[in-house]
Amino acid sequence: MGTIWSNEFKPDLSSKVGPKYRRVADTIRQAIEEGALCIGTKLPPVRELAYQLNITPGTVARAYTILTDAGLLQAEVGRGTFVAEPQTNVPDDVWSRQLHLLEARDPGHVSLFSPRLADVGQVSALRDAMRRVTEADPLQFLSYPTRDAYEPVRDVVANWLSDDLLGKVHPDDVVLTHGGQNGILTVFQTVLKDVPPTILVEDLSYAGFRRAAELTRAKVVGVAMDDQGILPDSFELAIRKTGAAVLCTSPEVHNPTGLFTPLERRQALVEIARRHDVQIIEDDCYRMGRPRAPGYRLLAPELAWHVTSFSKTLTPALRVGFALAPKGRGADLRRTAEYSYFGIAQPLAELTRILLADPRTPALVDKVRNEMAKYVRVAVNALGSFELVWNDSVPFLWLKLPSGWRAAAFTRAAEAQGVQIRSADEFALRDGRAPNAVRIAINGHVSIERFEDAMLRLRALLDTPPEQISV
Repeated sequence: MGTIWSNEFKPDLSSKVGPKYRRVADTIRQAIEEGALCIGTKLPPVRELAYQLNITPGTVARAYTILTDAGLLQAEVGRGTFVAEPQTNVPDDVWSRQLHLLEARDPGHVSLFSPRLADVGQVSALRDAMRRVTEADPLQFLSYPTRDAYEPVRDVVANWLSDDLLGKVHPDDVVLTHGGQNGILTVFQTVLKDVPPTILVEDLSYAGFRRAAELTRAKVVGVAMDDQGILPDSFELAIRKTGAAVLCTSPEVHNPTGLFTPLERRQALVEIARRHDVQIIEDDCYRMGRPRAPGYRLLAPELAWHVTSFSKTLTPALRVGFALAPKGRGADLRRTAEYSYFGIAQPLAELTRILLADPRTPALVDKVRNEMAKYVRVAVNALGSFELVWNDSVPFLWLKLPSGWRAAAFTRAAEAQGVQIRSADEFALRDGRAPNAVRIAINGHVSIERFEDAMLRLRALLDTPPEQISV
């Protein structure tokens, strides 16, 4: 076959949207899916196809690269580029390149909406752990979960969580939840008593706090913050004005800004919380590295609740989280979980125990962090000339937009270029004001080359703001 632009196959690039390289890639992908291009079909050389389409060779080469990364094309040195056979029995170390269906169907699209972990061996570890679960006591597959049945996994989780952030964790304080979000909701259901209750959050904060508040019919009030987190004076003023009894915060890795609250600021907030008997709920789901300061559970063991998971360190697919109660409140937290969902499924609890007890798992966590750090450095290399907040142990970056751009317009422009990011507006309260910024998550499901290409697309937009500011 000399050219795919033949009498039998005459695609129309004008029917596609987006940049030209995406139109070419989408057209070839569609032809493969519909059978117009069969397995083994040879595509024309880059320059020949560029001439026929009246576009640059670089545009065609980019489209070919995207489709090759997606496994739809295969390039053979000295022979050319061919339609590849469907991949089967993909080795564990390349599964992460095939996981996101949208990106597989639309190779020009890169989602940086939420963090996605690279596979550095945890898929293989999970499969091995699942096989071991199948060999467990048959009663685990036939019985309702009980408090005693969870004791072995609580012991392992307590050991896993004990570190400089939390100190020594007692198993009786641990409750397994269906991910970190369910952990926040479970704590809310345990601590919120007033009618209607009021919770305090940072002015810019994780949307999951608001969603859990909505389910518990709680009012959400924002507290002013600076580059070190919540301002103590604003915190105390908000307590006096609202009578709130709960503060939700993320001092180690604030979502979405990535800021860190130092020890001195934490101590000041704890003093105010003690003075007004305010409970503190610390969300620690985004930290991938070691803690930089003691957590609230160490600073105020009688007031602080802690929620975390291994979604950002091992896998989000299992939806397993951990809620930790303050001293003397473990029974209350367990009661909420039992009344709400009986506890997570016993086979899932056993899978968690096997995974966290495996001596190889800490090394896997380190590998995940190191691999994600490579992507962070690529992003910093591309966008570092702009006002960027980043940490190589955090799976997202916070970008303050330059003059000429508004967050909503920039996210729309990025989407038109095939890059999906979050506007700061998504983290602001309904009656609050959002800064002119965006959050860029790390996507380890795509090759680092594709990720770098997405960063360069964003940089090109940043370098060329629109002449008229749109909102």
